[in-house]
Amino acid sequence: MNETLKRAISGAVYIALLLSSILFSTESFIILFGIFLIITIYEFCNLVSLNKIFAILFGVLLYAVIVLLSHYNKQTTAYLDELFQTNLDLETNIQQLNLILLAVTVVISVKCIIFLFYDSVQKVSISSKYLYLLGYITLPFLFIVKISFGTNDYNPKIIIGLFVLIWTNDTFAYLVGKSMGKHKLFERVSPKKTIEGFLGGVVFAAFAGFLISKLYIQPSPAFSNKSILIWTIIALIVSVFGTIGDLIESKFKRIAGVKDSGSIMPGHGGILDRLDSVIFVAPFIFLFYQILYYVS
Repeated sequence: MNETLKRAISGAVYIALLLSSILFSTESFIILFGIFLIITIYEFCNLVSLNKIFAILFGVLLYAVIVLLSHYNKQTTAYLDELFQTNLDLETNIQQLNLILLAVTVVISVKCIIFLFYDSVQKVSISSKYLYLLGYITLPFLFIVKISFGTNDYNPKIIIGLFVLIWTNDTFAYLVGKSMGKHKLFERVSPKKTIEGFLGGVVFAAFAGFLISKLYIQPSPAFSNKSILIWTIIALIVSVFGTIGDLIESKFKRIAGVKDSGSIMPGHGGILDRLDSVIFVAPFIFLFYQILYYVS
């Protein structure tokens, strides 16, 4: 089987699995991304030489507890009230917890960006490895789940729209860069990325955001213009921070001396290779949600 066919088949299986789990139910979506989290932690530990068992147990426990508290809070609150004879205001506590986790993730994301620009860094300290495990890998998976719930209940259109924006940005950044790219974007980390490709990805992602808001999300007429603006801004966030996330993962791979984070997807590499953009983007989309919520 040639490389192109392997790449096409594994990519189709990945997309089919992703879309079916998102559309089937809340639980299937959460479970799939829990599995993705385990694989991603395993691959990240290989890249930076961390203890895999501890890292996976830590990541899975944190993911499970926060998801349970955040998205099953009514059931959880009723159970805890009955068990301990209390009257918990869990919703307020969860909102405060969300803001704390968001602040931690954004700070570590900034550290990742600084790490990207440090040319002299050829190895990662133990303390930094665990910080990256927390804020670069584990917490972003929680925010992927959180943004799929929008302001109320689980809405698969939101997370599918996000992935469509990421795929559009990646595809057209590659196509425009390959056909028109002359100026390197960040040659010492990713020699193939160009400024022209980056701008092409931004333009087409913004157009995809417009189409998503008009044809897929289909808000009420009174909210139509706001929806277009919101999805266009989300497309810009995806383009900028998705590209940064891809570069950061390339930096980790360059230090580790490997081409791919794993080999679970023939022709594509590992799960971290497929999700490097979305895990870096997710906290900033959630931050944008919070700004919208408080402004409105």
